[in-house]
Amino acid sequence: MTASGLGTGERGRAVVTGLGVVAPTGAGARQHWESVLAGKSGLGRITRFDAGGYPVRVAGEVPGFEATESVPGRLVPETDRCTHFALAAAADALADAGAEPAEFSEYEMAVVTASSSGGTEFGQHEMERLYRQGPSWVSAYQSIAWFYAATTGQVSIRHGMRGPCGVICCEQAGGLDALGQARRLLDTGSRLVLSGGTDASLCPYGLVAQMSGAGLSTEDDPARAYLPFDASASGSVPGEGGAMLVVEPAAAAAARGAEHYGELLGYAAGFDPPPGSPRPPVLGRVIRRALADAGLAPAAVDVVFADASGEPDKDFAEARAITEVFGAGGVPVTAPKVLTGRLYAGGAVLETATALLALTSGVIPHTAGLGRPAPGCEIDLVLDRPRQTRPRTALVLARGHGGFASALVVGAGNRVGPTT
Repeated sequence: MTASGLGTGERGRAVVTGLGVVAPTGAGARQHWESVLAGKSGLGRITRFDAGGYPVRVAGEVPGFEATESVPGRLVPETDRCTHFALAAAADALADAGAEPAEFSEYEMAVVTASSSGGTEFGQHEMERLYRQGPSWVSAYQSIAWFYAATTGQVSIRHGMRGPCGVICCEQAGGLDALGQARRLLDTGSRLVLSGGTDASLCPYGLVAQMSGAGLSTEDDPARAYLPFDASASGSVPGEGGAMLVVEPAAAAAARGAEHYGELLGYAAGFDPPPGSPRPPVLGRVIRRALADAGLAPAAVDVVFADASGEPDKDFAEARAITEVFGAGGVPVTAPKVLTGRLYAGGAVLETATALLALTSGVIPHTAGLGRPAPGCEIDLVLDRPRQTRPRTALVLARGHGGFASALVVGAGNRVGPTT
């Protein structure tokens, strides 16, 4: 399949005016960014359940999150943890943007999120009730709380957003696809789009499902479990959380006096050929299409936020795609997700938020904890400490299980920093 961008012809400028983050590195964009700059990892032994009998015991858990502090009380027992994360992040993003939904027409506000598995933990608990206590014990909310579109629905209801609403299901790549869709919705009349993704599958059922992909590390030491592009790489670790972003037309944001973190300049997506095909992976073509959609040459990109699977063959394929476009060592590459684990539908949106914070702060965050670079990965991986290079343009990459691949180009805005 060929890579495709969304845009043809003229399109309006789409800017990000608000960030909401709920991640293993902290709740709130400010705390997350401070953790990233300090290389402070959110990885540790799984505590949400007894993982002693599982080969995977390390994950990125959101610390100290209490749904009742940020989600209306009645919604807590009706929705899954992934939706709790999204509701909290959406409220923070709107506050950060200074956007009051009551001041917009309800049909001009849209919601598009990414989801990988829906309400996994909620569904597991209800299945336990079904088999242990019988059907009368199953919550009536089981029919909607597990659904992968539940988060979009709850966010839209919570804020009275009745414009186009949808969900993208492309695993790790879905977060970028949701932001690409948000940009397109602005071109069809929406004035504000809440877009992002959150996942929360750190429960027995969720972990077993993730283990089926054979890409998770079984390393017990959190400091050694997730080392992408490293000679000791052995896979990735799962994580929970994500981010929500407020996306607006640049002119409309300026008219209401809102500054922005950056602009969504270009987007493209594609799908890898089937296993055994002689055709190369699609990521290189996706990168080129995203740059073309942004109207930029490779030399204009100041940093690449890598997908960084942690699986040696996939890391090598990504490094090769990057060098094919930018040349060996031609652009700084970083992977802050080593601090959070792979958050699936929430991961790429969190990486985009991190990229926007990097552009706003004029610094490239480093990839913490790595030792010896993997042979053959001829990329300029930012290690040891952040680089003060004042980047203005970033490329975010994401690949999802089964062959999804997406790329998003973002440019610097006029915002100083997050308020949350």
